[in-house]
Amino acid sequence: MANTKSAIKTIRKNSRETVINKSRKSRFKNAIKKMNSLIEKKNKKEALTFLPKLNSELMKIAKTGVVKKGNASRNLSRLTKKINSL
Repeated sequence: MANTKSAIKTIRKNSRETVINKSRKSRFKNAIKKMNSLIEKKNKKEALTFLPKLNSELMKIAKTGVVKKGNASRNLSRLTKKINSL
């Protein structure tokens, strides 16, 4: 257990950040799953309307550092290619 005041504060801060980061990571995964389900249903029109929202969501999460920018870009690129092949 932490002995100093600053170590106790750090533990509190880390637990708050962990909750926030978990929720962001969950939003990231859910957005990708939603797009994949639209692609599986071969619903190109809905997928194209969701694409800008997906881009915004992924980049917001990448900006915070929960996932790297390249990871978000790679996922977006692959999903876009799948949509265009429908």
